[in-house]
Amino acid sequence: MPSRAAGRRRPDGDALTLVLHVALTGNVASGKSSVARLFSDWGAALIDADAIVRELQRPGTPIFARIASRFGPEVVAPDGELDRARLRTLVLADPAARQDLEAIVHPAVAAERERLIDDARRRGETIIVSDIPLLFEAMDPDAFDAVILVDAPEQIRRERLIRDRGLSSEEADGLFRAQHPAADKRARSEFIIDNDSSRVELRDRAWRVWRRLHSRARARA
Repeated sequence: MPSRAAGRRRPDGDALTLVLHVALTGNVASGKSSVARLFSDWGAALIDADAIVRELQRPGTPIFARIASRFGPEVVAPDGELDRARLRTLVLADPAARQDLEAIVHPAVAAERERLIDDARRRGETIIVSDIPLLFEAMDPDAFDAVILVDAPEQIRRERLIRDRGLSSEEADGLFRAQHPAADKRARSEFIIDNDSSRVELRDRAWRVWRRLHSRARARA
């Protein structure tokens, strides 16, 4: 599926480097971040949506101010940082609040992602991996050269959320409801990396996908 962004021209007329731009996604606690780190170690230019969000939500930024204005002082921790756990609880309990938060954050994240992608093209990167948790919920998967889904059975993901992140069962359910079912995403993804075994097996599966991406990028060079 050809990327709509590959090889396009900037408004100033300068050609951007032709690269392979793929989306990496996965429902909460699937192990997507582990795969993203592997791809980065192997040479991908990683654009991390969560990292962008954290940077945009730092105290003193316009996004932080808009969130505090919309949700009130209860989402600001005593140290002045955003209380992400409290904000998560609020938006999971109220769909309208979640929509308001997305309206504040998503446009700014998209603009920053585009800036980072342009920077990567100028550096001559050959494979850009955009790590986007809500790819299917908030974006067009067809805008990428390929979609990689990291997946794990729901029960395993639930155990990870409760054991590793300290969430309650109700909070885990709220996160699951906020994302489309993994089965639907599997049907629309070119590559699927199942994370239902060991870390060694996850690395091996990710490596096989990486080699295919690398071969495709070389063929396009």
